[in-house]
Amino acid sequence: MFLRSDHDLDQGGGAAALTFGRAIAPQSSPTAQDRFEAVRSRMAQIDWAPDLGAQIGSATWWRGAATCTALIAATCFMSPGFNNPLIGAVPAPLEGSAWEDARAQAITPLGLGANTGRRMASNDLVAPLAETPERPIIELAATLGSGDNFSRVLARAGVARDEAETVANMVARAVALSTIKPGTQLAMTLGRRPSRDVPRPLDKLRFRARFDLNVAVARTGGALVMTPEPIAIDNTPLRIRGVVGQSLYRSARAAGAPAKAVEAYIRALASRVSIGRDVQASNVFDLVIRQARAATGEVQIGELLYAGLERDAKKVQLVRWGEGKNGQWFEASGTGERRGVMQMPVAGRLTSSYGMRFHPIARMMRMHKGIDIGASYGTPIRAAMGGIVAIAGRSRGYGNFVKLAHSGGLATGYGHMSRIAVRSGTRVTQGQIIGYVGSTGMSTGPHLHYEVWRNGASINPRALSFTEVAQLSGKALQAFKARVASLLAVKPGAH
Repeated sequence: MFLRSDHDLDQGGGAAALTFGRAIAPQSSPTAQDRFEAVRSRMAQIDWAPDLGAQIGSATWWRGAATCTALIAATCFMSPGFNNPLIGAVPAPLEGSAWEDARAQAITPLGLGANTGRRMASNDLVAPLAETPERPIIELAATLGSGDNFSRVLARAGVARDEAETVANMVARAVALSTIKPGTQLAMTLGRRPSRDVPRPLDKLRFRARFDLNVAVARTGGALVMTPEPIAIDNTPLRIRGVVGQSLYRSARAAGAPAKAVEAYIRALASRVSIGRDVQASNVFDLVIRQARAATGEVQIGELLYAGLERDAKKVQLVRWGEGKNGQWFEASGTGERRGVMQMPVAGRLTSSYGMRFHPIARMMRMHKGIDIGASYGTPIRAAMGGIVAIAGRSRGYGNFVKLAHSGGLATGYGHMSRIAVRSGTRVTQGQIIGYVGSTGMSTGPHLHYEVWRNGASINPRALSFTEVAQLSGKALQAFKARVASLLAVKPGAH
């Protein structure tokens, strides 16, 4: 490698210059196109119309002001004058067939129902109408509201009151009007009337009176005729089986069981087994639900009829026996459901137990024959069991006192009430309010003194635990066994 001297670098036109052994290419002068593109690029970066409300007084603002002034000046220069009208060509008015063709394609004929072709204007043969003619019939729908009257719904729809009453009486012969559910849709047709001063006559009426019945009313030969139309119903129950898995509720819902049926199933099952401890993931749940399928396609889901659980050790089979609120869960053997322990009479905290204690008022050791439950003044007190009111009134140290007599030689007492809500000799049900917490009698504060007797002897209320078991027998047991067999014969997934 070698370097030329400075003298050598100045010699020889067009020779490439060398620096540290590397050649440097000669630079050419920019062309006119390059200069134009550079100017164009710089012009594109300039904001010629900036916001004149910002950066007032800056170079950008002055440039924008100059642009605005130039545009206004150009507009004024090119205008013909502010008081001089613009001259434009005015088309000649349409006449004859051209006017008729244009009118047929205008907005007004289209708004009156025309679509194509020519619309003829009215002539002397057209007579104006005194009033708009009515439709020959009107088809409408009405809805029966909650607490509504059937005839009043018809009258609101435009039916004459006397005719609405007649139709209501006709329908009542097929179905009780009180059993028609709110929300029922009434499809009706009102016919032609002789004048506007009278209501339209009812020509047709049709509605779903019950799940298994349609009712139709039609005018035949000038008279209204009611025709009941029964709907075929398939009452085969719905049976759903599946593996419990991680969640009994979720598995049953995923299998297609309605939420209310699953909740009833879990409540029934909980009376026999512990859901959290005894139910395993490998167990099989079995539900049979009341179901009705109409021939028209509607499905009506009812109450839970059978609750089963197949475990490794044994099966739990519960069948609902009885209708409505009187229904109870019985085991497949005919043994009725367990009622559970006695209900606590008031919601509160235990302040004194059963047994010997130092009496806060007598200031001595005495036997406390019940338990004290502290609660706020006026808290409702409920019957621990159903029974007969034996005493309801003032009773020495108990203050306002109620005593209930129950079956099996049991009796319960409730003392220190602020107010009594029952009378002697009346029957009360479990959970019924019989009084309110107070501090009457020998009491230091608002609380309930709760006492229990068995065959006249005082016992510890907290130690009392009993169940009520019903056992079917005779014809009732035979009918129950037949019911169990019919439910277990239903195939899973039957619809």
